[in-house]
Amino acid sequence: MLYNRLAPPENSRLVVVGGCGGIGRAVVRLALANGLQVAVIDLPQSVETFPPPESVITITADATQESAVRQAFTYIGEQWGAIDGLVNLAGFLTTFETVENISADQWEYISDGSLLTTLFPCKYAIPLLRKSEGTAAIVNMTTGIAYVGRARYGPYAAAKAAVISLTKTLAIENAPKIRVNAVAPGAVDTPFLSGGTAHGGTEGGSARRVNMSEYLKLVPMGYLAQPEEVAEPILFLLSNAARYITGQVLHINGGALMI
Repeated sequence: MLYNRLAPPENSRLVVVGGCGGIGRAVVRLALANGLQVAVIDLPQSVETFPPPESVITITADATQESAVRQAFTYIGEQWGAIDGLVNLAGFLTTFETVENISADQWEYISDGSLLTTLFPCKYAIPLLRKSEGTAAIVNMTTGIAYVGRARYGPYAAAKAAVISLTKTLAIENAPKIRVNAVAPGAVDTPFLSGGTAHGGTEGGSARRVNMSEYLKLVPMGYLAQPEEVAEPILFLLSNAARYITGQVLHINGGALMI
């Protein structure tokens, strides 16, 4: 085995949901650099702000809407016939309320932004992944907060915990043809810290959710993660080097949370 190829084989077909966000753009860059074919699904405002390279199939869709996701994967199937990998990165946190004070509408909005945006792409990607000539793979996005909880993160933490359960269920249901894993980053230097790419977050914007000086005291590695430091493990989990890994959560947090 060539250990300098810890990425999917050249010409693999990869769909990245949320591919215009900070981590998503890093995944797309690394995928293209490794010779993969890439399709991105993201919100119109995200695509407008950070348009993918011309070689990327770009589809604007709200991944909380099942019909939009179904149409997106129908189009991808028409273009490629099959896919080899799916990465689900969509998610945001716009309201910081206690469970006592949050409204049902606010809870549903934030929860849907992480859970439905994972569920629907998985549902409609699976038939295309089964057509892959090799072992196909899905990587979902969760968070360490799903394990430990945090005040005012209720709907986000609950949805990401559900993503972990969904990941394990899909791994069992689709083995051995499709492997399904998740990554759980800590804080990463992306627009997500200031709201999210499509929710007012900006490159280098002030973190709304995290007191960075206090957070970094808890990180043994001593610095804020860069998008590439999450994207690289994602590509590894998609690769043949991870062919015996499924139903797992890979924590990428500089040691801030050790499980």
